[in-house]
Amino acid sequence: MYEGKAITVKALESGIVELNFDLKGESVNKFNRLTLNELRQAVDAIKADASVKGVIVSSGKDVFIVGADITEFVDNFKLPEAELVAGNLQANRIFSDFEDLGVPTVVAINGIALGGGLEMCLAADYRVISSSARIGLPEVKLGLYPGFGGTVRLPRIIGADNAIEWIASGKESSAEDALKVGAVDAVVAPEKLQAAALDLIQRAISGELDYKAKRQPKLDKLKLNAIEQMMAFETAKGFVAGQAGPNYPAPVEAIKTIQKAANFGRDKALEIEAAGFVKMAKTSAAQSLIGLFLNDQELKKKAKGYDAVAKEVKQAAVLGTGIMGGGIAYQSAVKGTPILMKDIREEAIQLGLNEASKLLGGRLEKGRLTAAKMAEALNAIRPTLSYGDFGNVDLVVEAVVENPKVKQAVLAEVEANVGEHTILASNTSTISISLLAKALKRPENFVGMHFFNPVHMMPLVEVIRGEKSSEETVATTVAYARKMGKNPIVVNDCPGFLVNRVLFPYFGGFARLVSAGVDFVRIDKVMEKFGWPMGPAYLMDVVGIDTGHHGRDVMAEGFPDRMKDDRRSVVDALYEAKRLGQKNGKGFYAYETDKKGKPKKVNDPAVLDVLKPIVYEQREVSDEDIINWMMIPLCLETVRCLEDGIVETAAEADMGLIYGIGFPPFRGGALRYIDSIGVAEFVALADQYALGLTGGAGGVNHIRKIQRMAEVFRVGSAVSGQPVAVLIQAQTLYLSRNRQTFQQQSLGQQQTDAAVLHHVRQTIFRVIRVQR
Repeated sequence: MYEGKAITVKALESGIVELNFDLKGESVNKFNRLTLNELRQAVDAIKADASVKGVIVSSGKDVFIVGADITEFVDNFKLPEAELVAGNLQANRIFSDFEDLGVPTVVAINGIALGGGLEMCLAADYRVISSSARIGLPEVKLGLYPGFGGTVRLPRIIGADNAIEWIASGKESSAEDALKVGAVDAVVAPEKLQAAALDLIQRAISGELDYKAKRQPKLDKLKLNAIEQMMAFETAKGFVAGQAGPNYPAPVEAIKTIQKAANFGRDKALEIEAAGFVKMAKTSAAQSLIGLFLNDQELKKKAKGYDAVAKEVKQAAVLGTGIMGGGIAYQSAVKGTPILMKDIREEAIQLGLNEASKLLGGRLEKGRLTAAKMAEALNAIRPTLSYGDFGNVDLVVEAVVENPKVKQAVLAEVEANVGEHTILASNTSTISISLLAKALKRPENFVGMHFFNPVHMMPLVEVIRGEKSSEETVATTVAYARKMGKNPIVVNDCPGFLVNRVLFPYFGGFARLVSAGVDFVRIDKVMEKFGWPMGPAYLMDVVGIDTGHHGRDVMAEGFPDRMKDDRRSVVDALYEAKRLGQKNGKGFYAYETDKKGKPKKVNDPAVLDVLKPIVYEQREVSDEDIINWMMIPLCLETVRCLEDGIVETAAEADMGLIYGIGFPPFRGGALRYIDSIGVAEFVALADQYALGLTGGAGGVNHIRKIQRMAEVFRVGSAVSGQPVAVLIQAQTLYLSRNRQTFQQQSLGQQQTDAAVLHHVRQTIFRVIRVQR
């Protein structure tokens, strides 16, 4: 009846046809332009055939439909609002035409059905789902809400309260949970799905089931009176606004859309949805979160690319237990890799075991782990005081104290007790991997593997390539991190690597603000409002003042031109006063234990006396000043990391900060943050705040080069959503490779810049052509 590249329609029996999604050349089905166009044609073909009595919708993939093709959003969302609304309504017309077919329809949901995939299911009369499948509307995680009829049909199927919870949370639901609220009509074993769908459609064709009555509520207004609407929507808006916060408007806008459309039938309600969807699509939050999603996919693809070279890690080990070692052991064991946990003290091993047991127990309490799986994971962690069992270990994570001499001694010791192919990975946060490798006989087997605390919550692992690290060593470490459920980013060696190298200039801005007489509590509040999960003072307490003090010294030694400050700072004052943060109950704040046994911060007036000697002036600053003093150094150092080749791509730089230190996701990362301000505007800000800022003059000069290039090309913020990244990479390539050549030709500085810019222009034009 119909055959395309994404959809086929074929006759089954007795007037029943099957509309099958199976996008050629892809591992999953998704709604891209091709699929939507073919769905229109398929529906038209079904309408034109009078012999059709019923339609079953199925998937030829392991999943049903994962949603819309996010890669198309970037270009689509640049369209004018009116054009974007018209396009959305045109797409929705396809789903409505399917819904309006003069025959019953049944969807057989065999696997994941998310976003537009679930919205396709909602347009059908009946939904039967495999017991292993999951469904949901995750659009709010992209700063959007459902745009293919989800805000219209779902409330009319499962009720406003349930629909608001599904849409505003963006969470997936199991088949059983979907059945409980009425989102599906039947749950069956996977092997019985096709038979169950045939049974439903036959019963509807025979008249045993009234498909028209089942369909009608989706076409009508929402069945809530005025009082019920007020109770449902106003309460929900208040609660969701409190949960989502002001920087993530989509969940509340979704509720407002459902409310506005409540008193209208389907077609008018879809118009309201389209207008609100486009409004969300134009927000900076949506643009950043979509960019984050695409960056995440790119990082995962890149990390998976190491599999071809990687060896399998069948047995791991961690040296140095405690909280960090226990967290690493837990993460390895719970994801299926047995791990030895070694220390020289029994009490340290017990601390690590307690940490792993606590984390496993927490998963058990929340229903995320069975008792049998918990026991299996605990059995996969073997404590030891000796190297007796290290002969068969594939990879050892060293997690001892952050001291280069101690680490070198421990690494040399373990190297003598493992096989010649065993990989050693240091969980250092700042110390050069190439420096540590000097103590080893097999430096090619050595790499950095920097976990972030708490290990079970933080998704990032920095895999640090030393000067002599082999590709197999790097690849195997990346693969192990992925197996642990982490998002690894490969970075090149330098003090602090990516995340801490960028973080310490941020802390430097904070220290200067405190020295200028600004209240640290106020700074925390401003930066939390900006979008950080915690302010810099609280973050330093969590990290540990002693850790920050040591890290600052390492960074100052590595980058003395911009990270060295000879004045006594706030970190010095707290460190000398032995206020080390949460670890000893007092830092910037004091810490009490709450009912759950977790540290709770409270203000401590005693800290003010500690800080008085390091307040060198009293400066009046605005909240905007605080943000700029904090963010400009961080952004400038991120630019430098990309220029220096510490990371290869802008995506890695931005995602590293989001995954590693909680950079506000809705801002998309440091480079996207520069993009959102505008390169020229950021340069002006950097000039304005350069005096006294960490890395001020040098960083400003670097980014001013980028500004000159941006002005030459007049690209502003329009090159692939990451203009700064394109410009930096072009600048790095040609300034590093060609400036020397041009200068050897005895060109003057102005002529040299012009020649380099000519080459950069050609590079950017090539980049743009490739992206198009």
